[in-house]
Amino acid sequence: MSSSKIIGFESAGALFRELRERGRKIVQSHGIFDLVLPGHIVHLEEAKALGEVLVVTITADKHVNKGPGRPYFNEQLRAKTLAALACVDYVVIVPFPGAVEAIKALQPHVYCKGKDYEKGDSASTLQLKAELKVVAEYGGRAAYAGAVSSSTTKLLNQNFDHLPGALKEFCLSLSSEFSQKSFREVVDSFSQLKVLVIGDTIFDRYSYVRVQGLTSKNRIISGRFLKEETQCGGALAVFRHVRQFTEQVKFLSLVGVEPWVPPVLQEHIAPEQDLVLRESEFTTIIKQRYVEPLTEGKELGKLFAVNYIDRDPPSAAVQRKIEDLIGAEIAKADVVLLADFGHGLMQPQIRKLVQESAPFLALNCQTNSNNHGFNIISRQYQRADAFSLDEPELMLSAGHRHLDFHAELDKLRRSLRASYAWLTRGAIETIGQLDGQPSCFCPTLADEVVDTVGAGDAFFAVASLAAARKLSAGMTTFLGQMAGAQAVKIVGNAHPISKETLLKTGVSLLTV
Repeated sequence: MSSSKIIGFESAGALFRELRERGRKIVQSHGIFDLVLPGHIVHLEEAKALGEVLVVTITADKHVNKGPGRPYFNEQLRAKTLAALACVDYVVIVPFPGAVEAIKALQPHVYCKGKDYEKGDSASTLQLKAELKVVAEYGGRAAYAGAVSSSTTKLLNQNFDHLPGALKEFCLSLSSEFSQKSFREVVDSFSQLKVLVIGDTIFDRYSYVRVQGLTSKNRIISGRFLKEETQCGGALAVFRHVRQFTEQVKFLSLVGVEPWVPPVLQEHIAPEQDLVLRESEFTTIIKQRYVEPLTEGKELGKLFAVNYIDRDPPSAAVQRKIEDLIGAEIAKADVVLLADFGHGLMQPQIRKLVQESAPFLALNCQTNSNNHGFNIISRQYQRADAFSLDEPELMLSAGHRHLDFHAELDKLRRSLRASYAWLTRGAIETIGQLDGQPSCFCPTLADEVVDTVGAGDAFFAVASLAAARKLSAGMTTFLGQMAGAQAVKIVGNAHPISKETLLKTGVSLLTV
């Protein structure tokens, strides 16, 4: 009987429109309901008393942003548990991160949240405001029911086994340093920073093909073209991530004058943030990846790539323009994020200028197929206040493969006279260092990987903002890890990470 209460999202609109036309008063309650507690039942019973039909909408598994191992119970089990309650008339699984789309479909007379949301200090405050706006647009009202309930997240984190031991211990150490409130406050404080992002603009072009097999004569992959999309990558991706946390950010880069470039830049960079030079002699950088269609639950399958990059550096005249622009802007910033991909923008004199002038310099000097063995951080730079790199980049800097990663990172940090250093080791861990503090080792926070392209840029963007606010080694690394964990669930740089999601994930993991 309870299973008949579970309604597909695609058919929910028609069903509840019919109920409204029949004069039934609809009450909607929305949440994850990963573990139904007595407080939830009281809330749902009181919500039902506000109308005639109680609909509980729950967030689908893939949109639950509570950290690794969440939800503990999948969406089907969560739906069946709620449907078994006598006070619940219908349950709808919502394939979106929030409740806005569900509210539009149901158009409830009353949208009911728990008492803890009434205070307005939840990590989901911005999301709730958007939901309440939609409720009002359809003529509904908000209500708050039930006593303030126990924390589902705290009970799960303390008594269930979804968090690996090392991660649980790491989060426990941070929770003694930061409460939920102070965590939100430090992330909100990023908005006070004036940021200048400098670096190579890269456009990531994804060409989707359906592999048909091998050609009969040459034994090369044959594929049928499906679609193509161009995304903003490189330093432009870093800028887009930073802009989620502060509007006081400017972007300085170099592109060509191809006709398709201006509309893309105008879409993603406001005029007051735009310090991008457009030069006819420069080829706009494109990295075109031929990939297979994304399969649910699997990492994106990549076939091969083609890079459109000038072999020679920009002319002396263009380099002087870059230096003049940096000289005019760099002193206005609190922090400079330099994303050096080795694709032409950063030449020796320009690197020297940035190192000498930046008030706080966060550096990411990347090695890739175009510059492998040449764009090495220890050869190109002598100073940084903070920097991040991955294993291959640290190996190239050290000049050998078999490293004591912690010791080698500390050696590089000292040589660059940096306060902060981070070594990202993919699915293993991230090592974070801060001068004068013990090193920290943050386990991976990603339990699903779609595409690793851009994850390091997201880590660098958020960890650098945290370093500029002088947060601890553990917190800067934790924030960067959460940003990277979001990014690996996105194909390339299709969209920037979300501050709201980062807050929700962080609050959840610190509730231990």
